[in-house]
Amino acid sequence: MRRAAAAVAAPLATDPQLLAAAVETAIASRSPRLGRAAHARALRLLAPAIPPFICAHLVNLYSKLDLPGPAAAALASDTSPTVVSYTAFISGAAQHGRPALALSAFAAMLRLGLRPNDFTFPSAFKAAASAPPRSTIGPQVHALALRFGYLPDDAFVACAALDMYFKTGRLALARRLFEEMPYRNVVAWNAVMTNAVLDGRSLETVEAYFGLREAGGMPNVVSVCAFFNACAGATYLSLGEQFHGFVVKCGFEMDVSVSNSMVDFYGKCRCVEKAKAVFDGMGVRNSVSWCCMVVAYAQNGGEEEAFSVYLGARRAGEEPTDFMVSSVLTTCAGLLGLDQGRALHAVAVRSCIDANIFVASALVDMYGKCGGIEDAEQVFLDMPQRNLVTWNAMVGGYAHIGDAWNAFAVFNDMIKCGETAPNYITLVNVLAACSRGGLTNEGYELFKTMNDRFGIKPRIEHYACVVDLLGRAGMEEQAYEIIQGMPMRPSISVWGALLGACKMHGKTELGKIAAEKLFELDPQDSGNHVLLSNMLASAGRWAEATDVRKEMKNVGIKKDPGRSWITWKNAVHVFQAKDTKHEMNNEIQALLAKLKSQMQAAGYMPDTQYALYDLEEEEKESEVFQHSEKLALAFGLICIPNGVPIRIMKNLRICVDCHRAFKFISGIVGREIIVRDNNRFHHFKDYECSCKDYW
Repeated sequence: MRRAAAAVAAPLATDPQLLAAAVETAIASRSPRLGRAAHARALRLLAPAIPPFICAHLVNLYSKLDLPGPAAAALASDTSPTVVSYTAFISGAAQHGRPALALSAFAAMLRLGLRPNDFTFPSAFKAAASAPPRSTIGPQVHALALRFGYLPDDAFVACAALDMYFKTGRLALARRLFEEMPYRNVVAWNAVMTNAVLDGRSLETVEAYFGLREAGGMPNVVSVCAFFNACAGATYLSLGEQFHGFVVKCGFEMDVSVSNSMVDFYGKCRCVEKAKAVFDGMGVRNSVSWCCMVVAYAQNGGEEEAFSVYLGARRAGEEPTDFMVSSVLTTCAGLLGLDQGRALHAVAVRSCIDANIFVASALVDMYGKCGGIEDAEQVFLDMPQRNLVTWNAMVGGYAHIGDAWNAFAVFNDMIKCGETAPNYITLVNVLAACSRGGLTNEGYELFKTMNDRFGIKPRIEHYACVVDLLGRAGMEEQAYEIIQGMPMRPSISVWGALLGACKMHGKTELGKIAAEKLFELDPQDSGNHVLLSNMLASAGRWAEATDVRKEMKNVGIKKDPGRSWITWKNAVHVFQAKDTKHEMNNEIQALLAKLKSQMQAAGYMPDTQYALYDLEEEEKESEVFQHSEKLALAFGLICIPNGVPIRIMKNLRICVDCHRAFKFISGIVGREIIVRDNNRFHHFKDYECSCKDYW
């Protein structure tokens, strides 16, 4: 940098050639300060007649540094602009995402009678690629390139035009141009492959690759990465594994981008161990390498391993990037790790990437899934811009806690702003919120009109939500009619929603139909058998309930025991029903006895109505107070200081008695208790629950 400054300030810089060299030095060092110094010296020594080639250098400088104002001023000061000056301006604007400015300069250049060259057209095509799908700008530039003789013979120009047509969705024109190209180099084949991958046309990518090989071409790194991305998108595991052998044979695996694409491929094909083997064998890793490994674990249920990889990246000296932090935040959401998520939020703030739309969206999603809805709201409101993922995360956060009114309010705000249209995930979240929040009419009306209003046909997830919605409201027969009219085969989630509703409202016969369908779809799921047995027992049909239990035993189906866990001082404490193994068992039992007396004095009576078919199967009134979530709560009350919410996780749905008891305890001890069961969040405070007893 000191040498560059000296070159600018040297007395000999009165020579225009030396001034031009000083500008080039500023470009190489990407220093606006040095460039402006050279510009100022040129104005002082050569004005008013700055040579055109100096102006061209200045235009190139400011364009490459993404300073469009100074670049335009330098271009305007050129008394005899050339194609070189305009091409530099157009190229800089196109490369920095300013397509309108680039195309405007291209038009001005034509009006001056300047002939575009083989460098001008690719930049113009790049700018035209950002135009709307129905725009005629791209074809107009294409016509000019034909008129000046650059198409279809010039491979450089032809590849740029080809890429433009793919990116604007004009596939027929792109394919026609590709067929007209007399010489298709690897760049042309790569344009076909990479754009097909981006559009989700994996098979076309594979076919283009084999077309390249049949034409005698040799793939490069871009070709190899595109092929692996196609195999990942379509989960072509066998084909990708064979290609892996070819890559090793040709030595491509030494390239970090290729290795990254292989890690991603194996992760998406659910071969996380193979992804780890590729990752471990990499001689050089970059930030993308670590992110790919994090995502590979996260996509395959290895949230803890994903978080460990992130910690390994930090120990290796990798700085947190927006993609890395957003990926790890997703794992925190999967782990329900609110404390880890908050720590990552601090990392994002310290790294000045918390305002990044991807990081901020991941923060909203993490806080929503971890029950920190206030934090999710704060991040959401502070975001300068929002995308579809952001809106879906906020609606989903409200859905997790059953806050249907706020979910609907955010959904309506999204529609009113007009910047982002809802997709099928948005509507799944809204329907789920309506189901958990009791907005039966609003949710059912949305389901019936979603195709007309938003052009989204109901998928299996929407049907599962509406069956759950109607079932919770006691409208099981209507839900069954909807199932019978589904255009696709009902899934486990659909029949499971109906069975749960039938159990809740005592619709035994309809529940048996749902259970039989579930047994056909997933015969090894113990939960469905237990639900049926409990439903029959609650109806007094003891013999049938016993038969279901015997059948489970005969075929080797075991019920998962209910567990609750709570985190304190970086340690996870796990409890089961009637658990006496914890080191603080005496203190826990003493506190439970004290709480029971206080609760009974406040009007609490143990609810044994559901004890016979409770998820943990505790049948006696004395045992109801030994459920795993109550043990975890007592531990939390003993250890966690006042003012800190007590957060409990449970692998099964919280039972009716525990739900009632937690409401009493929250008021008696004046604490906020948050329970995340396998269905939703429950926020207990001042004798009330956020679910309004509707879960």
